[in-house]
Amino acid sequence: MNRICKKTIALSLCLVTVLGLMPGCNRKPRNDPSEIVMLTEPAEEDRVEEILNSMTLEEKIGQMMIPSFRIWQDLRTEEAKKLMEEGEMPEKANITELNDEIRQCLKKNHFGGTLLFAENCSDAEQTYKLIRDLQASNQKGSEIPLFVCVDQEGGSVSRIGFGTTGIGNMAIAATGDENAATQMAEIYGKELKALGFNADFAPVADVNNNATNPVIGVRSFSDKPEVVARYGNAFMKGLENFGIISTLKHFPGHGDTGTDSHTGFPLIDKSYEDLKNFELIPFQAAIDNGAEMIMTAHIQYPQIEKEKYVSVSTGEEVYIPATMSKAILTDILRADMGFEGVVVTDALDMGAITDNFAFEDVIAMTINAGADMIILPIIVNTDIFEQTDGVVELTAKLVNEGKISEERIDESVTRILKLKEKRGILDEKDFTVSDEAIAEVKSVAGSDANREKALELAKKSLTLVKNENAAFPLGDPDGDTLILFADSCASRVGYGELAKQKLGRENITVMANTKENLKECLKAAKDAKNVILISRAYNEACLDPGSGDGFSTAAFDQIIEQCHAENKTVIVISCQLPYDAARFPEADAVMLTYCSSVMRAVPEESGAGSAYSPNLLAAILSCFEDASVTGKLPVSIPKLDEEYHISQEILYE
Repeated sequence: MNRICKKTIALSLCLVTVLGLMPGCNRKPRNDPSEIVMLTEPAEEDRVEEILNSMTLEEKIGQMMIPSFRIWQDLRTEEAKKLMEEGEMPEKANITELNDEIRQCLKKNHFGGTLLFAENCSDAEQTYKLIRDLQASNQKGSEIPLFVCVDQEGGSVSRIGFGTTGIGNMAIAATGDENAATQMAEIYGKELKALGFNADFAPVADVNNNATNPVIGVRSFSDKPEVVARYGNAFMKGLENFGIISTLKHFPGHGDTGTDSHTGFPLIDKSYEDLKNFELIPFQAAIDNGAEMIMTAHIQYPQIEKEKYVSVSTGEEVYIPATMSKAILTDILRADMGFEGVVVTDALDMGAITDNFAFEDVIAMTINAGADMIILPIIVNTDIFEQTDGVVELTAKLVNEGKISEERIDESVTRILKLKEKRGILDEKDFTVSDEAIAEVKSVAGSDANREKALELAKKSLTLVKNENAAFPLGDPDGDTLILFADSCASRVGYGELAKQKLGRENITVMANTKENLKECLKAAKDAKNVILISRAYNEACLDPGSGDGFSTAAFDQIIEQCHAENKTVIVISCQLPYDAARFPEADAVMLTYCSSVMRAVPEESGAGSAYSPNLLAAILSCFEDASVTGKLPVSIPKLDEEYHISQEILYE
């Protein structure tokens, strides 16, 4: 801390003790002398303490829980039981409005938050009404409004199907402009705020330093921690500008894994020093910049957390993951890194947890480790609903049995209430629905202006890693053109149709390669003046022509060879992981877009209808336009070995 009069510091510390204040209500970057200014505003502390003291144990525990009412499948009726006996399952229905059972569950438990998914959000009006209903139903009793959360990272992870999908983190970093992160996050923040959300489980602060990572990839800004830190902080700023709480994830880092924690149990064999020098850099930067919420990772770190647990499914010993590790959440995150905000777990229905740990142990170990809020197993049927409905009672039982201390509960609830007080959530009491508010929501979510801004940023992110023989832009943009999609991105064919619509062109053929239509693809390429191939690698297997995921790359090889024999050039556009840039060394031009979501339906010219990531559209349009492509690689592209595996040798830096 800078030099300040010692008497002033002593007096300040005295006042903190007398008033019962806890540092960190309005956390400034560490080593900032202005932290002591908070002494002039004790009202927040008084209010939080007053609320805490008025709460029952069950009400406090409820504040620590984040259920997600996603899909309703009733397994309890006689008809359902009969179907299951016959080997069939009852119908599922997306939860887009509350039923009586969910309302009763909310009224009973007074949860601290809830998490919405795409299944909950069909359009702007319905989503707005659902959120208001969730808040109103949860208000009975303790009258503490919910954190209403969503995974709106942008790009490949976007839950608001009618909003602005955006370009994704790796594409944002490819613009080379940190303001792009702020601008993109401001669009998300504006739309989320209008709908009634107050917390976004974003940005991803993981460093994608493992090119074979099956779950992070383009969700990360970069493979360099300093770049992730800068863009992560800029993204936080954009959400903050519209009052949305950011949630940095997945602590202490999910970038260097070869396993997806949704389905497996990743292990990272690194020391604390290794993490400090790499994975923790973006998290520390965010903490120093005032981060308010951080999400944990279901990953084993055996050099840090050495405690083991006998897996309930295999009977083998596994290490306690970060989500349940006091060494990681309390000793490192809080004590060493100085984080004083809310720690939220990743979802407890992920394979890393459900395949290895008993639910009661998960609750006790997670809370004792230092987690403040728990994302419960996602509601997909009434069995899980009943587990969620009873989780507060279960946790209270663990407290009464001495397996969790009430002091530990109080610590978490104090942090939760402080954040709700700071963000004005405690003062939100009126959740009625008005026609004016609905009209406002409809005008904001997925607006033409927001989508046009996203398209502008997508154009800035396009990265041309190779351009030989003047292949890009097309030498004859008015000539007959084939846009051929690999089988792995057949659901993206609509992007070609949308580009065709925007260009006002009829002489563009859009098709997808399948295992049966190679001859048709070769003929279409032979007949066309221009050939654009769309590649989508979502894992390493997509690079191998002998695999089920990568068979289209063999077709692309043949098309490139045929085109060269006829003195025609070929442009390859990568529309997801950028590592397929190394797969087509014979292509004349290779462009990276870093993202493409499914094109469910080709939207109208105005941009109305389903959301879509604009990256691939921007890339296709740029081939026909005399456009400058200025994006820079945010990750290094490794060479492939003879078996099409990613090697350690770098092709594009």
